[in-house]
Amino acid sequence: MRRLSFLTCREFARVQLGACRLLSCLLLASGCARRETPVQTGIREQVLYLGNGSEPRDLDPHVVVSFNDFNIVLALFEGLTGIDERTSQPIPALAERWTTSADGLVWQFRLRPGAHWSNGDALTARDFVFGIRRALAPKLASEYAYVLYPIRNAEAYNAGRLTDFSQVGVRAIDDQTLEVTVARPTPYLAAAATLPAWFPLHQASIEKLGPYDDRAVPWTRPENMVCSGPFLLKEWSPGNRIVVERNPNYWDARHVRLRRMVFFPIENASTQEAAFRAGQLHLTSDVPLSKIAAYRRDHPAVLRIDPFLDTAFMRFNVKRAPFNDQRIRQALARALDRTALVQDVTLGGQQPAHCLTPPNTAGYTARAAIPDDFARARQLLAEAGFPGGRGFPKVEIQFATLELNQRLLEAVQQMWRRELGVAVTLANKEQRVWLNDERQLNYDISYAHWIGDYVDPSTFLELFTSDGGNNSTGWANAGYDRLVKAAGAEQDPHGRYELYQQAEALLLEEAPIVPLFFGTRVFLCHPAVKNWRPALLGIHQYKDVHLEQ
Repeated sequence: MRRLSFLTCREFARVQLGACRLLSCLLLASGCARRETPVQTGIREQVLYLGNGSEPRDLDPHVVVSFNDFNIVLALFEGLTGIDERTSQPIPALAERWTTSADGLVWQFRLRPGAHWSNGDALTARDFVFGIRRALAPKLASEYAYVLYPIRNAEAYNAGRLTDFSQVGVRAIDDQTLEVTVARPTPYLAAAATLPAWFPLHQASIEKLGPYDDRAVPWTRPENMVCSGPFLLKEWSPGNRIVVERNPNYWDARHVRLRRMVFFPIENASTQEAAFRAGQLHLTSDVPLSKIAAYRRDHPAVLRIDPFLDTAFMRFNVKRAPFNDQRIRQALARALDRTALVQDVTLGGQQPAHCLTPPNTAGYTARAAIPDDFARARQLLAEAGFPGGRGFPKVEIQFATLELNQRLLEAVQQMWRRELGVAVTLANKEQRVWLNDERQLNYDISYAHWIGDYVDPSTFLELFTSDGGNNSTGWANAGYDRLVKAAGAEQDPHGRYELYQQAEALLLEEAPIVPLFFGTRVFLCHPAVKNWRPALLGIHQYKDVHLEQ
């Protein structure tokens, strides 16, 4: 999305073509009005136009992993609980209330009696049982299945060690009551239940098309999808737009004021910004780096820089040489000036990151840190057999096609060349390709972000356990696994955080990742958009949003 260097003729043509396609699409959506922009028409008709940043890999709640895909899925589906943007705490959603046993092992969620699917079918506790069973199905291989592991026997079932799902701690007591039994007390379970892996799915509409655990079953097409959220899928034109419309059978439909939302998968930040200025978008997902200062100065009312529970980092593929050598990983991790990166490159109020977990995450701040230490980096590189970078093999950093990514990694590239004599190449890839290559360990170094799923250090540190579906480094450490698992079982908050401190110190010492900065959300928002509140987790209650002249 962000690319500060000059565009080649071919790149410029591609940007212009994308802008023309976007304009044509928006004019069509607004009835080809000549005197009224799509934004103005949208205000009058309650149609919200959003730049979403990339084409979704999928809209299957149990398959999506990227933030941009989540943005759309959360309009279509709802789980037991939701997130309050103001507090980042769980609030009732399809479950109107829940209780926990005295020992913290049994949770009961009471569903809303008026809840229905978008096709009019009653939504019951059995739909949640089916959804959890599907998310844990070994064949589906959901990257997010691990967020269900607090449930008794969920991990064993997902790993294939247990084949009888009735032994997993989830059951429907009746149509309105879902009971979840956890293996150990899990205070953050209500927050974890906001995640798509917990979402219910409409069993009949999936199984009529094929096996429930087959990713290839086309149940997410508009003509097949049955939704539980405030909107339903009306159109999915790949590379063009995704349209969702108000779901009349949603339990809280009377409070949904938007009639329609249109998501545009525009990766180029300059194209999004041009569309915003032309009255074609109410919201962008990004702002070109070169325009941030001008918006701060001239149009501060539309520039949003919101807090965000986000860490930007690079993964090493530790299965490939030379990154199977911890000294190499440590050398590259130390040979960075993170302060310069955020002051001179990112420009959006980000903070240097010397650890994985953002500071003060539910009161937890890591003690361990990877320092910026060029002298020690050069020493480590020499000890690994590459003094002054001599003989270092050719390696590549892959990243999703965004302008900030390109600019940031060019700076990293220059620092490593200047300080270590190490030359790396950069490979920008479409998001779906980048995700697939990362998942299959088909890379040398991969640039990524991790946005907290809820406000707790576990959402960052569980990421790199050996069985974590989103680990994608090839790194596994039994000691790290034991620490994270023990922290999850520890009831004393001080003791729990001390175990996480030890785990994070071990992660940083072995360095399968390179933390870079703690993020913010930088985007443009039209003044007509109401109740688009700052959200630390980036999750918005779409049913509260409306447009007002």
